[in-house]
Amino acid sequence: MNQFEYPRPQLVRDNWINLNGKWRFCFDDDLKFHLPDASPEWTHEINVPFAVETELSGIQDTGFHRAVWYEREFELTPNNKRTILHFGAVDYAARVWVNGRLVAEHEGGHTPFQADITGVMRADGKQVVTVFVEDDPADLAKPRGKQDWLLEPHSIWYPRTTGVWQTVWVEQVEDTYIASLRWTPIFETYEIGCEVFAAGHTQQELFVEVKIWHGEQLLADDYYKLLAGEANRKIALSDPGIDDSRNEILWSPERPTLLDAEVTLRCGDRVLDRIRSYTALRSVSINRDRFMLNGRPYQLRLVLDQGYWPESFMTAPSDEHLKRDVELVKLMGFNGVRKHQKIEDPRFLYWADRLGLLVWEEMPSAYRFSSKAITRMVREWTEAIQRDYSHPCIIVWVAFNESWGVPNLTLTQAHRNAVEALYHLTRTLDSTRPVIGNDGWEASATDILGIHDYDCDPEKVQARYAVTDPVRTLFDQRRPGGRILTLDGFPHRGQPIVLTEFGGIAYDPKQNPDADKTTWGYSRAHSADSYLSLYRDLLRVVNETFMFSGFCYTQFTDTFQEANGLLNADRTPKLPLDVISAATRNVALQRKEIEAEGDGLPGGTGMP
Repeated sequence: MNQFEYPRPQLVRDNWINLNGKWRFCFDDDLKFHLPDASPEWTHEINVPFAVETELSGIQDTGFHRAVWYEREFELTPNNKRTILHFGAVDYAARVWVNGRLVAEHEGGHTPFQADITGVMRADGKQVVTVFVEDDPADLAKPRGKQDWLLEPHSIWYPRTTGVWQTVWVEQVEDTYIASLRWTPIFETYEIGCEVFAAGHTQQELFVEVKIWHGEQLLADDYYKLLAGEANRKIALSDPGIDDSRNEILWSPERPTLLDAEVTLRCGDRVLDRIRSYTALRSVSINRDRFMLNGRPYQLRLVLDQGYWPESFMTAPSDEHLKRDVELVKLMGFNGVRKHQKIEDPRFLYWADRLGLLVWEEMPSAYRFSSKAITRMVREWTEAIQRDYSHPCIIVWVAFNESWGVPNLTLTQAHRNAVEALYHLTRTLDSTRPVIGNDGWEASATDILGIHDYDCDPEKVQARYAVTDPVRTLFDQRRPGGRILTLDGFPHRGQPIVLTEFGGIAYDPKQNPDADKTTWGYSRAHSADSYLSLYRDLLRVVNETFMFSGFCYTQFTDTFQEANGLLNADRTPKLPLDVISAATRNVALQRKEIEAEGDGLPGGTGMP
């Protein structure tokens, strides 16, 4: 990723240096190196931010490696400014030294961390950053998502991602600066909540100026005093009242209007910091048994997205690849993705915000229940919500998937407590979005009832869900995955029902004779015609089942041995995109309604 792709799109500064590229590297399987006494023996060169297992890293070693080291130099003089070193994500536990001084420690493979390195910088501008990462491949008590614990990937699990896998970068700021920013759309009153948090010498009298634009039109220019380094205000926008005029400013997949923002931190007449950001006005809510977007019932058409690439695994090969994924999802007729077992790069969320794609964000699972595992999950999930709270594209948080990490929900109260605790914690951290405690089955605390059903017989699916008493039939009789749908005492309040996994049809367009043995899927098609027929019939049934407030088809792309994608792993389609789109939306094939550049509709760009 090049220097023009700012890695934190909702808090943008011009003064930054991208540290991606060539770093010295070595393995430390026996944990024999340690600073400052036993320096690493550099045996490789790696291309950051690609994990050592990937082709684009330049190493491509998929073996078991418990620990790795990185090092590189960069040039930057202190200039009487604070210097902040950022890591987008490092899997799993990292320690960072600058010029031989320990500056940061962080545990959690999917969330960012930073270090103020001002006090350890060399005056001559020649800086050295060294990183140690421990990522035990056998540790099942850490949130790891789809990363396999076996040497070779099996079933629905994939190769591991070890070490740095998102952008490393450094920026310089004034002694007092804007540390973080949160936007909260308040649809009911046509307001935008704005929270600004300053760091550094916050005892002085500080003010923040917030400007918001819709295109070229200035909507707000507010000025607030910070108290204890914080400002928390609601910015009133003018409500046009009429729906047609309202739609011009509201964010939705059909019209992804972003509101550009500039936030300036001042001390008297002196500008201490100025950042660019964006927000949007939109609401997500539940009303009776329907999902609501901007106060109206909205049918969810999601596709399961693992977020892997064959040459780079969890890291996109480029920013353009992230953008193209968003475009391809829309071109296939979907209005959203369920990001599965991965906290995605903020650049993907930026493109989803800008081009108009709904996102369900899901916590990567641990696979062993223990107090250590839950403690790790709580910490990392809290960091993920904090990082992504302001993105309008995110509409649902998912804490657990299919009871992974809590396998005894029906028998062990502690497992149930964990799910309910994560549900309530998430609702506490963000009361503006629906939360799913455990998706797929064995629900005990949830705002949306998610069902996983991979029966690929359309007639059986239709008969199963076209029932006159869905509550009794589903809650008392349905056994998705051999599990009960809801736990005893489940507080049913008429939550929307969403078919959150189905399909999973494996199809190999190249007709490899060994495909049935070397690839995996929930069912199979052996020709383009049979593949299209099965997909079209399944999507017709699901679209026409009134019980469902939406669906999520498995899946977006083939991913390693899983061959059940609508696209191949290289993102080439298995069927024409307009044909897939028509089937997804259950309409007759017609003129394409979705253009690759996000409909070309007016509105703020949100460009960093």
